[in-house]
Amino acid sequence: MSAAGDAILAALPRSGEEPRVCPYLMAGFPDPEGTADLLLAAEAGGGAVLEVGIPHSDPLADGPTIQAAGRLALARGMTTRIALAQVAKARTRGLRVPVVCMTYLNPVAQFGLEDFCQAAAAAGVDALLVPDLPLEEMEELEGAASRAGLALCTMVAPTTPDRRLTLAATRATGFVYCVSRTGVTGTGDPTEGASLLERVRALSDRPLVLGFGVRRRSQVVSLTGLADGVAVGSRIVEAARGDDPAASVREVVAELCGR
Repeated sequence: MSAAGDAILAALPRSGEEPRVCPYLMAGFPDPEGTADLLLAAEAGGGAVLEVGIPHSDPLADGPTIQAAGRLALARGMTTRIALAQVAKARTRGLRVPVVCMTYLNPVAQFGLEDFCQAAAAAGVDALLVPDLPLEEMEELEGAASRAGLALCTMVAPTTPDRRLTLAATRATGFVYCVSRTGVTGTGDPTEGASLLERVRALSDRPLVLGFGVRRRSQVVSLTGLADGVAVGSRIVEAARGDDPAASVREVVAELCGR
């Protein structure tokens, strides 16, 4: 296991206690130079692992809120290099919690798999999550990530068959992202994912993070004993629209964490 994988396990212990909150931020939203501030604000609010989305013009898994944020970020000049530079800036300013870069295969391939992984690691990224990369085709990215010291997170859904669920559980060196239901981010009842969490728990020793639909503190609490972490995206992105994005993000994360 890589040091990055160990850091994620330490941040999301499989303790059976209340799951830790994993805020998602869209790099470049609401402005390209403010992502570092939002990362630090999310950590200050209690975020255990931070997901940073690199915007892409064809975001298959993103709901309306995150899609709109990504479009605006791209229109304002956000690029993969700028996104990684913002993570590096946050690290120089004291960011300590693990960072997972969530993006799609096209931006990574355009950058070059090896170059992207090396640049991400140098910026202070701990792990990658690429939802549209088939598990059966992960080998090249797996090797590049391993050489850079990055962990890989895999994604599964309630419709994932047992054979592919086993493959996803085996290939995850960061966490396994469990989608609470079919569809896109932003809506739904996250407790629908309980049976999926039970299936994955039997196959993997990595932390399990449930996403898609978590918006309230009560939902986080309801997943106690089921998930090790909960990913919250749309609610955090909505908070970043405010007059003081960093203060709003910190407040929402703190509320979700029960602080």
